[in-house]
Amino acid sequence: MLVERRLRAFALGLLVLSAATVASALDFTPHGTQPGLQSALEDPSGCSSCHRGNNAATLPFMPHSSWSGSMMANATRDPLFWAALDVANADAARIGKPGVGDYCLRCHAPRGWLEGNVVKGGSGGSLGEAGCRLLGNYAAHDGKSNDYTGVDCHYCHRAMPVGPQGQALLVGNANVWIDDALTCTTPDGSIYGGPCRRGPYSYTGPTDPLQPPHGWTYSRHHADSALCGSCHDVTTPDTDEGPLRTLIRADGSDGGRPFPIERTYTEWTRSLFAEAIFRDGMGDAPGGVPVVAKAQQCQSCHMRASDDPNAKACLQNPPGSRTGNLPVHEFAGANTWVPSIIKGEYAALLGTTQPGDFDRTIAAAQAMLQGSATVAASVTAYQPPAGADDGSLSLRVDVTNLSGHKLPTGYSEGRRMWIDVQVRDATDRLVAQSGAYDAATGELAEDAQARVYEILQGVWDAGSQACVFEEGGRRQFHFVLNNCVAKDNRIPPIGFRATTVDDPLGEEAAPVAANYPETSPGSGVLVNVDRADYTFVLPASATPPFIASATLYYQTSSKEYIEFLRDEATDNATPAENALCSGGPSRPFAVGPQDRSRGEFVWQLWNNTPDDPGQPGYGKSPPVAVTAASATTQGKRGKYR
Repeated sequence: MLVERRLRAFALGLLVLSAATVASALDFTPHGTQPGLQSALEDPSGCSSCHRGNNAATLPFMPHSSWSGSMMANATRDPLFWAALDVANADAARIGKPGVGDYCLRCHAPRGWLEGNVVKGGSGGSLGEAGCRLLGNYAAHDGKSNDYTGVDCHYCHRAMPVGPQGQALLVGNANVWIDDALTCTTPDGSIYGGPCRRGPYSYTGPTDPLQPPHGWTYSRHHADSALCGSCHDVTTPDTDEGPLRTLIRADGSDGGRPFPIERTYTEWTRSLFAEAIFRDGMGDAPGGVPVVAKAQQCQSCHMRASDDPNAKACLQNPPGSRTGNLPVHEFAGANTWVPSIIKGEYAALLGTTQPGDFDRTIAAAQAMLQGSATVAASVTAYQPPAGADDGSLSLRVDVTNLSGHKLPTGYSEGRRMWIDVQVRDATDRLVAQSGAYDAATGELAEDAQARVYEILQGVWDAGSQACVFEEGGRRQFHFVLNNCVAKDNRIPPIGFRATTVDDPLGEEAAPVAANYPETSPGSGVLVNVDRADYTFVLPASATPPFIASATLYYQTSSKEYIEFLRDEATDNATPAENALCSGGPSRPFAVGPQDRSRGEFVWQLWNNTPDDPGQPGYGKSPPVAVTAASATTQGKRGKYR
């Protein structure tokens, strides 16, 4: 039987469950503001009338137009999310804990979740946990009846640092407190209907030309990384019965700690960025003594301030009133691939100006990637070919993480970086390589010397005493079932402390099966540089001198991950989306997977190439070149970007 076969293959170490097992109705989302708001979230179209650029000059910096193409705005349109959601639901149901889609949709569809369009507690069957009750569709424009607007304006600008009765700040798993008041009293005493819009600005009163014409209040929380940590620290579902998974250590002992799935915010809190920045931004002050300034928050990098001389936050504001003081809402990350898919599949129906929003998002992500690291290369040993004898070349490559978190960070499934090292002779002939990527097949050659930066999570097998992340030689990505880490060699940020008082063993974010030494013995601070040494054979037929290049690449989704999503949809007999959601509103959809499962849909999107007749090409999640360096056997060294 499928269930029994999968349980054996995954070596879950769990009690085998029969089809008659009674499912427990867990609450996967018991913390923070719950569904059933008395003040509904306003849709982003209401904000766009004042906060969207109305011409080519204002589109790049205005809040709505810079947000519109971001992954924040499109978290509910992301086809990777929906395929992964189906796997998560099937996995949770397999262990008798159905309904985990509630936990996933809270992050990706907060409007629909808070408005009660997602079923909690596993009681709604596939219709609720699969997101089938959401209103609207992938290509519907912003509006009151569209839950596909992702993480939108009102959701963020109604977030509070404490609960309505003074409950403590909750970080992670979208356990957010939302202002649900019926009225807003501004600092000047004016009263408006509905909750206050919260942001990191204060105004002097009605005569202030920048004061908004709606309820507002100053919020320091919106300039603090903890706001980002609300969703960018992800832990195993914290159910009303306790954590779904606890961390199993490398020795097989249960750490009792809720399993840490993603730790971007935690990585930042343990870095120098959370403590101080240097005078020159990224180096030592004169004399080598760091000069403490202020912490560099997530917003500092991912919501850069616009230096446009005409920058303004609202169409009613004077041009230039916010130059150098307007956080651009592009939320630039590393994902260039999914925005290109959403643009190709849905943007024509979203609005006439929105395709440009995606182009700006993609450009911002490329720029963010290219500023995230440096690469240096040097020849450490060289024996030229002589006659019929081969030669050899040894190369050292240093990759330095310049970001405020691990490199790469975030969602672990299919996301990776690697070094492609190529050695060419005087005729430009490729004579040696490590980390070769085949764009035609999407396959990365993981040779013995290849350096691939990634985190591999798995399920602990008590029998073999191992963290299992492969089945039959194929990678497995069971997001909600994972409870151990087999590998995490991602490069730490500067000043990174693997352990803290609350985490003395470094179980939240320390490297695993990777060696990052301390900057000095006993400091507890790890280096933010990975040093990779290579040795290559130089064939006798090659012509000196030789040039070695090292290019750092980033990829959003590996072939292994995409094929896993497709295969899981097949093995789990996941229905085509319109069949799965046949009882949902507005079905059947005329966009998205339609008559395909979500896993099959995302595989087809990945597999399409520009040469496929009548199909948009998405290039198999094409790797992005981050930065590179070169070194020659003539003693000349160079870097290029």
